[in-house]
Formats: sequence, structure tokens, C-alpha cells
Amino acid sequence: MGAEAGAQAARVRALAVLRIRGRATALALLPAAASVILLAGGATGHLTGGSWDAARLAVSLLAVVVLLGAAVVALVVARARPALSPTVPIAEETAPDLYRLVRDLADRLDVPAPSAIALTPDCDSWLEDRTHPAHGPPGSAPGDRGKTPVAPVLVIGSPFLWWMRVAELRAVLAPVVAGTGPSAHPDIAAARRFVRGLDAAVAVASAPGRGPLARTVLGGVGRIARLMLRACRVHAAEMERGVAAAGAERAQAVDYGLRIVAQEQVGLAYAGWDRLLTRVALPAWRMGRWPSRLDVGVVAALTELSRRDRLAEGFTSRLGERPACDLLEEPGAVDEAASLLAARLFHGGPAEAGPDWAPVNWQEYPDEVVDRTWRADAARLHRVLDTLGVRSARAGASRAPEGPTLARVLDHLATDPESRPAPDLAAPVPAAAPESYTDAELERLLSPAPRPEADSLSARLSAELEREERDRPVAPAPASQGPDDALWDEGALPLFPLQPPRSGRELLADHVTAMVCCAAVDTAGAVPGLDWLDGPALLIGGERAGDLAPRVLSLVEDGDPEPLKGWLARLGVRAEKPVRLV
Repeated sequence: MGAEAGAQAARVRALAVLRIRGRATALALLPAAASVILLAGGATGHLTGGSWDAARLAVSLLAVVVLLGAAVVALVVARARPALSPTVPIAEETAPDLYRLVRDLADRLDVPAPSAIALTPDCDSWLEDRTHPAHGPPGSAPGDRGKTPVAPVLVIGSPFLWWMRVAELRAVLAPVVAGTGPSAHPDIAAARRFVRGLDAAVAVASAPGRGPLARTVLGGVGRIARLMLRACRVHAAEMERGVAAAGAERAQAVDYGLRIVAQEQVGLAYAGWDRLLTRVALPAWRMGRWPSRLDVGVVAALTELSRRDRLAEGFTSRLGERPACDLLEEPGAVDEAASLLAARLFHGGPAEAGPDWAPVNWQEYPDEVVDRTWRADAARLHRVLDTLGVRSARAGASRAPEGPTLARVLDHLATDPESRPAPDLAAPVPAAAPESYTDAELERLLSPAPRPEADSLSARLSAELEREERDRPVAPAPASQGPDDALWDEGALPLFPLQPPRSGRELLADHVTAMVCCAAVDTAGAVPGLDWLDGPALLIGGERAGDLAPRVLSLVEDGDPEPLKGWLARLGVRAEKPVRLV
């Protein structure tokens, strides 16, 4: 499909959407038109008599009710504020080179330049319409339509700026910027406003906290808006496909060869970003810390991936070229803002830093996040053991308080060797990071065999974590809200949770792993570390201990402590020594 053909297809679908709007308007005016005819017939003496008088009264009342309902629907659709993607706005004075690159690209494509640029903490880029009056600057009147931009805003994934080179970023943005051409067509713009207004009206009708009358009225508005949205769905989707096809075809003339290479970088950036969030950022967020340089971290993660993976060989040779983040005047401040937004979207953290929500840099991560996470988990594990009245065999009959030792955990989870299942000697022993598991190991965690000791401990740990979550103070709303902030329902965060809640056995395995790591740090000279691809890591003699997870799993799942005891003895870890807790 060529550029003109795609644009023409988009315009045809836009007209179909507008026809649905016109039919809805005509349907609302139909009773009023019938009422006018009946009233005119009575006034001229043609439609007289008792039955005609009754018909005039009934149709007139119906017309008034329908017109009032249509006016309410139209008012809600017109005034409802369409949702905006949470972004970090980039003012032109903070990134003049980036704005210059985008405008030069728009000139080469012969399309209008985007009105503004914003960043999103994700590996995607798109154009976003922000022409609704409510999306104007804070404090502006809703009627100040001339102050709102008419061209869409270009939203760029922040990882792209740090990982991609300038030429690669231009090649990736070319088809996105080319979409401003079809977007400027009046029919497409009107169709988009109508669909987004309907979507916003549905959101308004679904909002809680309304009185009985408002809930009833808005319930009807919501049903009508959903009905029209269903009628528009296919046409709107095809319209957007046409716009995308037209933009992609128009961008063929700009850096086409480089765009093929750049698309490979998009896939690599997505893989590295996902791994960084789930393995590195998530443990910090759970500790009340948010890494303040996530975009710098994705470069380190992808560089490490390039070193390990032969499929990524050659990608690090690009790092000598100018990175796209050099187009920003203050990349550090932008990275910090994007990192805080990522924590809010993916974890539900507060909108502003505070005593319980502090930034952490990568140099401090091992001590501030890894070590504190291990010791907090170990402390929680021993609190639960205290609640259960668990004592290790080494404590004997002494009534003195028992210290937080690894031996206490081993003795509690170990079972009689005769009651253990026969080991699968043919199965290979996987090498995994302390907090990463293979698919087979995860399957064992998700479908564990019943074990009273492990099950009771898992249940208590889950209950303890739920209690801590309930007791955690609710983050206050930000002191000053921007245009995007008012759209967010704080109760709906995180918008994009990274992982489902951990099962009881997963929690138990994580807590036992943390206890082992604490013992290794306190008694064997190990240190906490950071692996860019696997997150928290235990370093022994400068080398990452990658064979701990299967041994912990043997203890948790099968009650067999021997593999773990052998590992501890080989590294000189003393299980009987108390560890330092938080």
C-alpha cells in the first residue's frame, strides 16, 4: 500500500466514523422533527382532533426527553478529558538539538513537525493528540483553544535515546513523524476527536463516588457511548492502520537501509529494558528505593548482553558513535525523571522522592538494595520462625534466645532421608543466579509437593508480607499536579505491573536464599553485587555464585539439605554463626 493509498484508506474510514456520529445525531433529532410536523399540522388545521392532539403531546414530550438526553451525552463527550499517556515533557530549551533533528526529519518527509516532544519509560514511540482544551497549560481556561497545539506530540521511548546512536534514532522516528501528515487531515482529526471523546465519556461514566442521580444519568451516558464505540471500532482501527501504512511508505525515502539495522536495536533495547526492570529495578522498588539512572542501566545491561551473547556481537562497536542522549542538554535530569515515572507506572511508587522512597545510584545499589533486601528477608524469616516456636537441633534444651542462624532454617526444613523422593540422577544441575530460576525449577515452585514444614512457613511468610503491605503508609499526592497527573487514579497504580504476586513457595525460596547470602557475607567474606542481566548477585572471591538456586530448591521442595550443606562447606560458610539482620 503506497503513501497516498494508505492516506486515502484512512480518510475513507474516518468518513465512516463521522457518518456514525451523523446517524446518532439524526436519530436524536428524529422525534423533534416529528413533533414539528405534528405541531405545524395542528397550526394549519390539517391534523386536528383528539387523537392528533394526544399524538402531538406524546411526541413533543418524547422529543424533549430525547433532546435533553442527547444534549447531556454531547456535553459529556465534549467536556470529558481524554486520557493522556504518562510522559516526561521535554521543553525545546532543554533539547534544542533533538527538536532540530525532528524538524529536519519532518521537512525531509514534507509533513508538519510535531508540536512538542515527550519521553516515556518504555521501548516504543508514537504520536499523541493533545488538542483537547483540557490538555492546555495548567491554569488556562477551557475555552482557550488557540493556546493548545494543533499538531500531535511526539512521544519517544527513553531507552532509545540512551542506547541508540543519533542516526539510528532518526531512522526509527521517520515512520512515526511521517504520521503527522495524515493526522493533519480534517476528517481524520475529527474522527479521532470523536472516538477519544467517546472513550473519555465511558471513563467518566465509570468513575466511582457519584451520587444516585448522577450515577443514573451517567450510567445511561456510558451505555450510549459504549454502543457508539462498538459501532466505530472496526472503522477506527482500519483508519489507524491506514495512517500507519501511509507513514511507513512515506518514510521509505529516509534512511531506509539504516532503519533495518535500527529495528534490530529496537528489539535488543526492549529485551534489555524488560530484563533491567524485572531483575534489577523491581528489587529496589520493593525496598523503597528507586534507581535514578535506569536509562544508563539499560546501556550497561545491553553491553553485558553483547559480551555474553554471540547474537549481539558487533553491537557494542556502535558505542563509539554519538549517542542520541547527547541531543539533551541535561540527560541526567531527564533520566532521573523517566526513572521515577517508571517506578510509578510499573510498581505504583509515590510521585515524589521522600524518606521512604529515595533514589539510589548504581554504585550504591549493592549495599543499599542487595544487602538490605537480603537482611530484611532474613529478619522476616526468623520472625516467622519465632512465631512458630522453631528451634534448631543445635540449641538443645537451652531456654536462652537462639540467634538468627542458617542452621535453624536448615534443621526446620530438612526431612527424614527415608521420606524424601528418589533423586533424578539423569537430570542436569542448572547454574542460576541466587534469585533466578529455570523453567523447570519454576514449575516445581508452582506445583510443589505437600510438605507441612515448608507449607506452614510459606503461609506465614505470605501473611507477614501482606501485613507489611497493609501497614505501609499511603504515599501523599504530589504538591503540584501537572496536566498528566490529574488523569491518574492513584488507586489504579501500578498501571503495568511487572510480575504477578509470588507464590508461597517462591517466597520461601527467596527468603532461604537471602539467609544463605547473609551467612556467606558475614562468615565467608562474600559481598553483595549487581549483575546487569540477573539483578542481585552473591560475589565470592570476585566471582558470581551461580549454583545456589538448585540447592536451595532441593531444601525447600524435597527437604534435602545435603546439596546446600556441601555448597556451604566448600565455600567455608558457617551455618551455626548468627548473622547480622536489619
